[in-house]
Amino acid sequence: MTPVSIRITATTRKQLETTLRQAFKAGDLSLVKRVTALLGIARGEAVEPVAAGVGVSPSSVYAWLRAFLLEGVAGLRVRWRGGRPSKLTKAQRERLAAIIEAGPEAAGFPTGGWHALLIQQVIVREFGVTYNVHYLATLLHGLGFSFQKARFVSDHLDAVARAAWLAYTFPAWRAQAEAAGGLLLFGDEASFAQWGSLGYTWARVGRQPVVRTTGRRKAYKVFGLIEYFSGRLFYRGIDGRFNGPSYVAFLTTVLEQTTAPLFLVQDGAPYHRAAPVKAFFEQHRDRLHVIQLPSYSPDYNPIEFLWRATKRAATHNRYFPEFADLIGSVEEALAGFAAQPDRVKALFGRYLSDMATGEPAEAATGRAAA
Repeated sequence: MTPVSIRITATTRKQLETTLRQAFKAGDLSLVKRVTALLGIARGEAVEPVAAGVGVSPSSVYAWLRAFLLEGVAGLRVRWRGGRPSKLTKAQRERLAAIIEAGPEAAGFPTGGWHALLIQQVIVREFGVTYNVHYLATLLHGLGFSFQKARFVSDHLDAVARAAWLAYTFPAWRAQAEAAGGLLLFGDEASFAQWGSLGYTWARVGRQPVVRTTGRRKAYKVFGLIEYFSGRLFYRGIDGRFNGPSYVAFLTTVLEQTTAPLFLVQDGAPYHRAAPVKAFFEQHRDRLHVIQLPSYSPDYNPIEFLWRATKRAATHNRYFPEFADLIGSVEEALAGFAAQPDRVKALFGRYLSDMATGEPAEAATGRAAA
C-alpha cells in the first residue's frame, strides 16, 4: 500500500466535516465520497483502502488529494440535487430496516442513537444511494420508524428474567388475582424535591426562562400503589426516610382500606426485603401476596407514569419557599388522582394493552424521574 500523509489543522478538519454534512443533506454523493476520502487520508489511512471504502479507484483519490492541496476547502462545492431521489429496492428497504433496528453500534458507530447523518452514511455505504435529508424522513416513516426520545436502560438487565416475566410470571400473577377477586397492585416510592423541577415553557428566543428556587435539599417522600384493573390509588407521604418500618406502616393502612386479597408487585429496594417487612408479609400471608419485578426494570412498573404526571402537575416550574408549600402541592395532585381512578388508569392504559402482547410501554425510569 502506498503511504500518503497530509497534515490539516483543526479548523480545516471542522470545515471538511461541515462540508460532508452539507453534501449529505444536498444528496451530493460524489462530494460525499470525495470528502470522506480526504478525511481518511488526513487520519493516516492508506490510499488503497480509502479508495475501496468509497468505491473509486486509487487514482481518483490521488486526483482529489492534488485538487485539495491546490484549492483547499473552497474547491469542495456542494451541488444540491433536484428532481426525484434515488430509490431503494424492496429488498434493500427491508435490509435497511433490519440495520436500523439492530442499532448504530451494531453498524459500527460509537453511539446508541440514530440521527439522519448516520442513516445517510449507512445507505451510501450499503446501497450506494444518497437520500436528501428531506426525503430521508419520508423513507423512514414509510418503513415504520419515527423520531423518538431515547431512554436509559441498565446494563445489568437480566434479559432472560425479563422475558420470563412477560411471557409467564406476570400473566400467571394476573390470573391469580382475577381468580381470587383480588387487587393487583404495583408499588413504588418517589421523592419530590423542595427546589422543584424544570419543565418546558414559552419564552423569548435567546432568553432562557428562569424559575426561582430556595435550593434547599429537602424532599417529600411518598409511598404509592396503583391497582392494575381499576386505577385505584393508595398513597402515603412521610417526613422521614424510606425504610422497613415506614413501608410496613404504609402497607398497614392499605390493608385497613380494603378487605380484598392483595397481590403486590414490588421492586428490589433493600427496605422491601428488610426483616420487619418479611415478618409483616408472613403475618398477613392469608391476604397479602408478594412478587418481585425483574431487577433493573422500572419500565415494567406502570406507577412510573403516575410519578411523572404528579411531578408535572405539582413541581414543574414551581417555587416552594417553605417545605409545607411543597407538601401541599404534591398532596393536592395525588388527591386529584386518587379521586379519579379512570384518570390514573389512563396514564398507563397503553401499558395494559402492551403487557398483554408482551411489550411494555416506555415509562419514566427510576426514582430520579419522580
